[in-house]
This record gives sequence, C-alpha cells and structure tokens, in this order.
Amino acid sequence: MQNSEIELKKLWKIEEDSQLTGWDFSRIADFHQSGIVMWDYQKIVHKYLDQKDQLLDMGTADGNFLKGLKHPYYLTSVTEAYPPNIELCQRELSPLGITVYPVSADEQLPILADSFDCVINRHEAYDVSEVTRVLRAGGVFITQQVGGLNHSEIAQYILPNQLRDLNQENFLSKKVQEIEAAGFTVELGFEEFPFTTFKSVAAFVYFAKRIEWEFPDFSVETSFSQLIKLHKIIERQGFFVVKEHRFIIVARKE
Repeated sequence: MQNSEIELKKLWKIEEDSQLTGWDFSRIADFHQSGIVMWDYQKIVHKYLDQKDQLLDMGTADGNFLKGLKHPYYLTSVTEAYPPNIELCQRELSPLGITVYPVSADEQLPILADSFDCVINRHEAYDVSEVTRVLRAGGVFITQQVGGLNHSEIAQYILPNQLRDLNQENFLSKKVQEIEAAGFTVELGFEEFPFTTFKSVAAFVYFAKRIEWEFPDFSVETSFSQLIKLHKIIERQGFFVVKEHRFIIVARKE
C-alpha cells in the first residue's frame, strides 16, 4: 500500500469512528449535498397544520425540524426510539413544554387513542394501525419516507459480496394501499429519485456508518478498494453521485 493510501485510510477511519448526536450531519455539510425533491416537506406540514392542533412528531431525533415549525409547544408531542436521542429530547424539548414519548415498539405507542389532530413523520418507521388509533377523526397524517431503492446502487458497489434484500414494501403505491385500507383518504402522494452528491470519501464514510441498515457491516477496512476507486472518481471530476428514493403521503382519517 502506498503512503498516500495509508494516510487516506487513517483519515477515513477517523470518520468511521466519530459520533453522531441527534440527526445532525453538519460535520460533512461542505462535502455532501442532499438531492432535491419537488415538494417542500415543511411547507406541506404548515399547509395542513392549524395553530390550535394537537401535533405529534414521530421520530423527532434532535427536534430541530420540529422547533422550526414554531407550533405552540404545549400542543406538541414527540416520539423517539433511539436511546441517545431520547435523552437529548428529554433534556432539550421537555423543558419547553413538549411532551416526549420514548418508544420501544412501533406497534405499541404509549399514547392514548384520539389524542392528535396532526401526526407528522419524516423518515421514521410507523405502524399504520397505531397512527390511526392516536389520530382523531378528520385528523391528518403526513409522512415523508425513504423508499426501498434508496442508495441501492452505491450499497451494491461498496459491498459487492453482500446481497441486499431490497424493501419491496417501501414504495409509494404500496404504502398508499395500506393507508387507504386503514381508513384514510389520501389527499397527496409524490415519489422521486433525487441524486445526492459527495465531494469526499471521508464524508461518505461518515454518512454510511450512520445509516448502517443500508450499509450493513460496512467498514473502511473491508471496503477499502472500493473507497479508493471512489476517491479516484473525485480526483477526476470533483464529486460522485448517489441515487436516493423518497416519497411523501398526506392522508386524512375518515
């Protein structure tokens, strides 16, 4: 191995071992640009959210998006399943008057039935029967999801010996069917495949290690030859692109 490659491996391992708090990717902001979809999730939420509504944000992570909505805190609740983020929410959101519900199972939310006028969910797993249960009649469910083809091409490239089981359930058409069957009327549904850009392999390593469900068993050591190839692409053209998969649904409980 050449000295330059040894130095690259050391650099990439630093990113591999670094910690993520909440869902904050600001560490790699200068080297990673997310793909753009046709819709604006925040604007859609504002369109359907009344200032008098009881609001639930599922999987709020660090709560930064939620706080950006500027909804009255005393009318706002969140769920979170990741233990470090639960602690973060209890420390940062609870003192504001936001109710924090730690969750251990999607199919059993620790929330009373008919509690909310609006449930929002951005990139978080959910059980549609539980969403139905906690929503009031006429309430709105807004969810933006990561689709089953997300990062599939780069995952197969980085982990060529690992057969990825693509989530065939996580597509707009399938989720619309499930939501309608649960007693909702779907008012909006879009699906897109945007491209995200990486300008450094170090940024990609940091990113991939944070979403291990899409890059299972990924490490700098085992994927080093593929990472070197990506590095050479960046040297040649300044970046490499990765295809994502996103869809959004707005549905009203009947």
